[in-house]
Parts: sequence; C-alpha cells; structure tokens
Amino acid sequence: MARLTPLHLIPALIAAASHAGEVIVEQRPFSIEKSFGAAALPTGDCVLLRLDPKSWPSFEIVQLAAHGSKLAKGESLVRFDAEEIDKKLTDARRAFESGTLALIQAEQDSKLLIESAPDKLEAIRRAAGIAKEENTYFTQTRRKAREETAGQELKRSQQILSNQREELRQLTKMYAADDVTEDTEEIILIRQQDAVAAAEFALRMEMLDQKRTVEVTLPREAKSLADNERDTAIALKKAETEIPRSLELNKLALAAHKTAHERAKQDLADLEADRALFEFKAPADGWLYYGPIENGRWMPGEIAKSLVPHGRLTAHTTFATFIPASAKLTLVAFIDDATARALKPDTSGIATLAGREDVETPVKLLKLATVPGADGTYRADLAVTWPADLTPAAGATAQVRLIAYQQPAAIVIPTKALSYEPTGWTVEIKLADGKTARRPVKRGRVSKEETEILSGLEIGQVVVVP
Repeated sequence: MARLTPLHLIPALIAAASHAGEVIVEQRPFSIEKSFGAAALPTGDCVLLRLDPKSWPSFEIVQLAAHGSKLAKGESLVRFDAEEIDKKLTDARRAFESGTLALIQAEQDSKLLIESAPDKLEAIRRAAGIAKEENTYFTQTRRKAREETAGQELKRSQQILSNQREELRQLTKMYAADDVTEDTEEIILIRQQDAVAAAEFALRMEMLDQKRTVEVTLPREAKSLADNERDTAIALKKAETEIPRSLELNKLALAAHKTAHERAKQDLADLEADRALFEFKAPADGWLYYGPIENGRWMPGEIAKSLVPHGRLTAHTTFATFIPASAKLTLVAFIDDATARALKPDTSGIATLAGREDVETPVKLLKLATVPGADGTYRADLAVTWPADLTPAAGATAQVRLIAYQQPAAIVIPTKALSYEPTGWTVEIKLADGKTARRPVKRGRVSKEETEILSGLEIGQVVVVP
C-alpha cells in the first residue's frame, strides 16, 4: 500500500510536478465519446424497383423519371420497350391454343385406341383360330374328300364315255342289218357319234382337272392354308405383345403431350407476368432514387450507368428505389468493432449535418448488431428527431457523436504512463523524498490517450509520465 504524503509537502510536490513528465493524481469528469458517420435513410416503407422476370432476359429503357424527382401516385417511374415481348406473347398464345386443340384430339385418339384395342385383339385371335381350324379340317378331311371327288368325277366321265360308245356300237350294228339306211337312222348315228366325241373330250378334260386337282390345286391350297395358320398365329402373338405396348406408349405420349401443354401454359403465364414488369408506376406520392436502398445502405453502384434512355437492364436486378412521401428518415451507420463494443442500445448523443454544424440533432441508439456483417462492420440504427427547418434528403450523411461511457469523478492518467508487467499494470509514482517507485493499479476504460484508474492510486500522488 502506498505511503501517505504529509499535507505540508503536497504544495511542493504539485509545484515539482508542473513539468510535462509528471501528473498529479486528481478526480475529474471522464467520458468516452464515439464519433462516426451515418446516412439518413427511409424506414422499411420504401419500395425497391426490381426486375425478377420468369423468363424474359433483358429490358431496354424507353422512358425514365429523373433521379431524385418527386412524382405523384400513378405517374410512370420507368417504362421499357415491349415490342419484342408483345410479339412473343402473340406467338405463345397462338401456340397454346393450337396445342390445346392438339391435346383434345390426342385424348380422343387415345380413348378410341383404348376402346378398340380389345376388339382388334379379339379379331386377330378369331382370325388365327379360323385359320387353324380351316387348315386342320383341310388336312384331316377336305383334302381327301376333294381327291375322292376328283376320282369319282373321272370315273363318271369314263363311264359316260363307255356308255356312249356302247350305244353307238349297238346303233351301228342295228342299222347295219338293214339293206338301206334311212335318213333318220343316219341322223341318229351322227348324233351318237357326236355324243361319243363329247364324252371323250369331257373325259380328257376331267383327267386334266383330276390331275391338276391332285398334283397342283390341293397341294397349293394346303400350302396356303398352312401358311395362313402360321401367319395368323404369328400376328396373334405379335398383337398380344404390341397392342398392350402400344397402349402404354400412347399413355406415355399423351402424358408427354399434357406435360408439354402444361409447360406451354406456364411459359405463357410467365410471359404475361413478365409483361407486367415493362412499366413501373409510383404507388404513392414520393421520390425516385436510382440504385437500391436496402440493408441500411444506398448503393447506386454500376447500375446507375444503365439508367439512361435505351439503357439495358438484366434480369434479377434492383435498379431503383421509390421513397414514399410518408416515409420517415432515420440514421443508419456501419461502425467498426471497437466502436460497436463500446456502445449499448439507448445510448444518446447528437448528430450534425455537414455545413450546419450549428444545429445539433438529438439521436438515440435503437439497435446494434451483435455480429459483424460480411465487411466486418456492425450495423447501428439510430432514432432521430429532425428539426422542422432542417430535414435532410434521403442518402444525406451526418456525423454522429455518442457518449459511450462517463463518470462525474474519476482518476484519469495518460495512457503512456501505464506499463504492463507479469504481475499486471503498474505506474511509476514519485515519493516524498524525491525517489520513485512502481505501484500496481487496476485499469478501467480507455479514451484516446487517457486511461481510467479504478484502484491503486490516491488523490495528490504524482505519476511519472515517460
């Protein structure tokens, strides 16, 4: 514990410490002020003008209100060239109508195919059964019957010829017994001779028919019936596989048609939705600002270069902000780590605008981010009451001063008088005999070049400053 300095020596010590290397310990008000820049920005009432089309890739400006212009509700903020999308919409509507009719026809065809498939398969199955039945009957019964019939026809022709010849022989014999042949008898003989010749001819023809029937017609019919049985059996087997497959393929094709139709419908809906983006109108009375105001920042950036007549904007771009006249301006700042750590919500202070430093506007820290953003800064939102005759424009900058810490009476010494040793912080004090000694102290808050001392020093002691 430090040795107390006798009262009669204090004036001498104060006089001795008057040079720059010594500081007399005393209590005085101590505060820590944090100063940083902030921007006057609207609350969440502002409207971001953003292009988020479903499919349209780019937008060419044909009309654009000036930056910072005040507009009445319903006035055009920006209008884009819609000629190409209108053509595309016309084509898409026609294609969709055509696709609708095609889909209706495809559904009807599919229904007919489904309904007729069982009948078609049954017809092929019936044809195969008939072919098999005909071939079997021919092989087992009809061929033999045809051969026998041909043989019987040949025998009959032979018998007819034999009968005709016998009758001619009998007539010739009978008429030969007469000495004189009458005209009638001669006619009868000639007629019988013709009958014999006809029978001979008929026999020759029957022999040819019988031979062709046995050697050509019946074998050819047998081959044809066997081939027909084979072909209809193959057709049945094929139909039993292909008809169900065709139904399934038709089902898939119809589903694909419906899917394509739905996609065409969605594409048309997307185009119609995109068409609504080709003009933005003021939702209320207010101001138009180029570039987005979001997350506490106004960032015109590179987008401002495209905000000219015939300039092109790409999809998924926030290109401007509409600030309603009813929107309130607050102050938003992005502060460094040390400043953020020193502040607490509800901390009060003042804000001044450049050029009007004579007007100090009261502010209060409403909200302070607990984690840094991607850029390493902490967002701070401040409440502010603007003077009636000094309301800044959105985006204006202000200098904010907040008292982060204050004590009405505290022991404060120059920061450079402190030294850190293995045992902790120490300062060098001057003793009554003029010698010096190091004393351990407990350090408090630090403000610029001064440090608050919580314990270890007494009022009146002299601290040596290197």
